[in-house]
Amino acid sequence: MNALDGSLAPKPALRLISGNHACALGAVAAGCRFFAGYPITPSSEIAERLSRLLPEVDGVFVQMEDEIASIAAVIGASMGGVKALTATSGPGFSLKQENIGYAAGAEIPCVIVNVMRGGPSTGMPTRPAQGDIMQARWGSHGDYPIVVLAPASVREIYDETIRAFDLAETLRTAVVVLYDQVIAQLTETVDLSDTDGRVRAQGLARVERKWASGPREAYQPYATDADGIPAMSRPGAGYRVHTTGLNHAENGFPTQNPEAVTRNLGRLLTKFDRHRDTIDSWQALGCDDAEVLIVAIGISARAATRAIDIARARGVRLGLFRPITLWPFPEKALREVAARARAVLVPEMNAGQLSLEVERILDGKRVDAIHRFNGEPIAPAEIAERAESLAKAARGKEKT
Repeated sequence: MNALDGSLAPKPALRLISGNHACALGAVAAGCRFFAGYPITPSSEIAERLSRLLPEVDGVFVQMEDEIASIAAVIGASMGGVKALTATSGPGFSLKQENIGYAAGAEIPCVIVNVMRGGPSTGMPTRPAQGDIMQARWGSHGDYPIVVLAPASVREIYDETIRAFDLAETLRTAVVVLYDQVIAQLTETVDLSDTDGRVRAQGLARVERKWASGPREAYQPYATDADGIPAMSRPGAGYRVHTTGLNHAENGFPTQNPEAVTRNLGRLLTKFDRHRDTIDSWQALGCDDAEVLIVAIGISARAATRAIDIARARGVRLGLFRPITLWPFPEKALREVAARARAVLVPEMNAGQLSLEVERILDGKRVDAIHRFNGEPIAPAEIAERAESLAKAARGKEKT
């Protein structure tokens, strides 16, 4: 059997596929066996592919009546012990927010793909944008942790979809895979034949969530050991569990006791801290001698890669820091890389979201930005020209 798509066909070495197709293949390879979603441009190809792939591996595909029902079904499937996925775009992502907060608060593993398009509201369904950066982190109400991954190529969508499931299962959390319309519908030739070997080499072996063991009468669904992650009750294993969106104690039942709320919500908010080596991922390109550092994701990062060549040919040392894990943001790595640069440039397809986070992290460092929200990607030449201006200004300031 072809491990990539569940078919009986031989596994090809090279495949010409789109980003959304890669997402579907990555989900199946990660062990996803349930998808619930509602068609929405430009993510619909994920659902279309999984409607064919999942039945071939004894999985379940369900087109729900709307986005709210879709995330609810995914949460229910996960509570039943199945790796589950939904995919959407901006308007649908907004509708999912309350239940994403529920998944985070009740610590139910699930993966949500958000293919970003122009907004607000219905916006520009067929044009790219990067306006959901902050919503991906803060979209639901209250305080809660979440992991957001931002791939920038077809190959990386495949890998990061697999990693999303591994992180969701390991950390008992909702994980968002966030990329823009250009990356979603970009078609590239990728080699998927060495997936299993590379995954093992990178320490990304398929993982299963921590299941409850030991005496049933002593089980508490939100009690933890040193890793800060509570063990889930496997359906049918005889462990009594109560799951609620209300603040709860270790026994799972609602409480408003200040000490219990502080203890349990505090654990929830800090449970990623001891796992940052597993969570954090980034790319640093040309940063060792960079006088201007670009921070970007998605298609803007792809443009920045070309801008590096343009700028360096003109004598401007340009580098790129690309957060692959967008939330929690790899702050330490960015500070270390940016320490050597004179200025920082953030090209992004929104009115200013990533640049705000970069300014916060690099307090005192000059941070400039290119904001584009008309549905047109930012061109490499524009990034190179702005970087050249920043470099000249920084050099002139140092001389004076």
